[in-house]
Amino acid sequence: MREIQNSPIGVFDSGVGGLTVLRELYRQLPQESIVYFADTARLPYGNRSASEILEFVREILVWMTQQKVKMVIMACNTSSALALEAVRQEFDVPILGVILPGAKAAVKKGKRIGVISTPATAKSEAYRQAIQEINPQAQVWQVGCPEFVPLIEQNRISEAYTQEVARNYLSPLVDCGIDTLVYGCTHYRHLQGVIQRIIPQTVRLIDPACYVVQAAKKELELMGLSKSSSASPTRFAVSGCSQVFSQLSRQWLGYYPCVESVSLPLSLTRTLAWEQVEVLE
Repeated sequence: MREIQNSPIGVFDSGVGGLTVLRELYRQLPQESIVYFADTARLPYGNRSASEILEFVREILVWMTQQKVKMVIMACNTSSALALEAVRQEFDVPILGVILPGAKAAVKKGKRIGVISTPATAKSEAYRQAIQEINPQAQVWQVGCPEFVPLIEQNRISEAYTQEVARNYLSPLVDCGIDTLVYGCTHYRHLQGVIQRIIPQTVRLIDPACYVVQAAKKELELMGLSKSSSASPTRFAVSGCSQVFSQLSRQWLGYYPCVESVSLPLSLTRTLAWEQVEVLE
């Protein structure tokens, strides 16, 4: 049991969006060790088909299980919407998605709820279904935002063009009189400053990253898998360029992480060959 308690939590996303979940883990569960995987070779996920997303998630979870993680957090709304239920039936490790925790938090805050997300998440209607299952009287408006993830991954957050794009996406929700706005993609927390300049101050912002980590904490406690000793350094891995990810993540982590490159897909019996690259400031 102690060996399992000391095993890391796995976190994955298509890119840097999941760093919002990682920072919440640091804040709420500082004793837990973490393995973070970013599928940067295949981002953005938001324009992919459901079958592609399911295939990608299966490949990532195979890799995660090889790292002997005790839990996996899908720090990706698109994956949570399109693959969570299927892979929970296929893998023994506990897997948490971000949509249900985010929906629960939104319903507690308001009844006129806007959701900004990738087109794939919006098309899935996952947030609308989750919110209205909790509160059938809640009204939900969803907007797919295909340009947000590429702009964030290209480090274009401070550009005037990004402000213009955000205004185009958010204006219809503001016109509907929303009282709550859900970040339906973990990347979008990185745009909070941009978003707050557009929406009324009275609109409550919901970051599902906060709430999925709360759910992870409760589940670890219930399973008796909470770690009591100090955390090991976070291990970062990407399917794309390790240097690019390291350089981009510095602004949110405060340092250049040491990043491993992983080639997916992997077979269960394949011996992994790691390329470890450290980018120094």
